Amino acid sequence: MSATPARRSLAAVTLLALLVLSGCTAGPTLHARRISAHQPAPSASPFAPSASPSTSPSATAKPAPGSLDWYLSQVPTFPEAPPPQPVPLPTTGAAPFWHRLPTDQKVAFITIDDGGLARPSEVADFVWRARIPVTMFLNSPAAEEYPEYFRQIQVAGGVVENHTITHNSLAGRSYDYQKREICGAADKLEALFGKRATLFRPPFGEHDSTTLKAAHDCGAKAVLHWTETVHEGKVRYQTPEKVVQPGDVLLMHFRPALMDDLLAALKAIHRAGLTPALLEDYVL
Repeated sequence: MSATPARRSLAAVTLLALLVLSGCTAGPTLHARRISAHQPAPSASPFAPSASPSTSPSATAKPAPGSLDWYLSQVPTFPEAPPPQPVPLPTTGAAPFWHRLPTDQKVAFITIDDGGLARPSEVADFVWRARIPVTMFLNSPAAEEYPEYFRQIQVAGGVVENHTITHNSLAGRSYDYQKREICGAADKLEALFGKRATLFRPPFGEHDSTTLKAAHDCGAKAVLHWTETVHEGKVRYQTPEKVVQPGDVLLMHFRPALMDDLLAALKAIHRAGLTPALLEDYVL
């Protein structure tokens, strides 16, 4: 699946800026939608999500459990995601609120929230080498404190979206308060990462009609909840089916076990006969 021209242009600008800052002259190809457990790092590239990416697992030696190569060896192989059919957006002055994307396509979406608690060092390499499409809903103070960490994931193919400034519940608050939280975070994230957030996730999922209007007025096309959570390598289903459905949104956080959470999400999506895809390709 190819990215849109606008997204390709934005990725190129972001990567060029990073290369200038780091004194590098070439960069990795942004991730394809197909996930391969043994995708090698471009050997000729002096820039990568980490300064010293691990080599591909040996064909004979078993990787050590818990190593990056071990995680890569556990990633299922997925079929190519179908060409995305963007979901229709309402024409009202409020953003839609979705627990799952209203699509029948055989895809599911991986999202990671917050950013202030923990930032496992190998996540960017894992996302890059396994070509995992991820959307990061960041609090703007965490993004300001650790911008290079999140930029590495962005270069690996991740997309930064909005999760407010203070991570306070928005439901019941005034329009002015909610707009400050959402627009303020959107402004800071745009300055840091070169892209205006087009998706919003309210803290704790708590929202009201004012949230949806404020999000729309701050540039969000949709407000996202979730259908599964993933914590310490275990998927917790929010629906009685106990299986990932087309359009489902899986939520995890930047916590110490994020590598396990990413792997558990990939395996759950694979068991359901789906392919991971990027949210932003479906909400245009």
